[in-house]
Amino acid sequence: MTTVRSGRDRTVFPLSAAEAREEVRRLLEDEFCPMPPGPEHSVVVADALLVASELVTNAIRHAGGVTGVTLCIIEGALRLSVTDRSPVRPCALPGPDPLVPGGHGWPLVHRLSEEVTITSAAEGKTIHAMVRLY
Repeated sequence: MTTVRSGRDRTVFPLSAAEAREEVRRLLEDEFCPMPPGPEHSVVVADALLVASELVTNAIRHAGGVTGVTLCIIEGALRLSVTDRSPVRPCALPGPDPLVPGGHGWPLVHRLSEEVTITSAAEGKTIHAMVRLY
């Protein structure tokens, strides 16, 4: 995986959700230390990792793959931007069955993120999520 740093932004090109999670983990270890490690810290880190995982997994499964992930910590939140190859915007499935795999990721991203926006990209779209870290 390639990593590019531009100012405070860190842009990566993960081939899997696991690679994206590892980059989020590294960024949080390098730059996020507003409170001592503890249960609250673990929960926000887990939320950030889960949002990264869901967005990258959805891009791989439903949008032709990831063309870049940009990460930045700004004003106590992780800004996570995932660019993919599809212009089609994601949508929640109506009433996904809790016992059936699939259909849970997009609603979960919205629940764990303070803000979720979608912008058109040159050949696809970028989904931006802000996950509050404290």
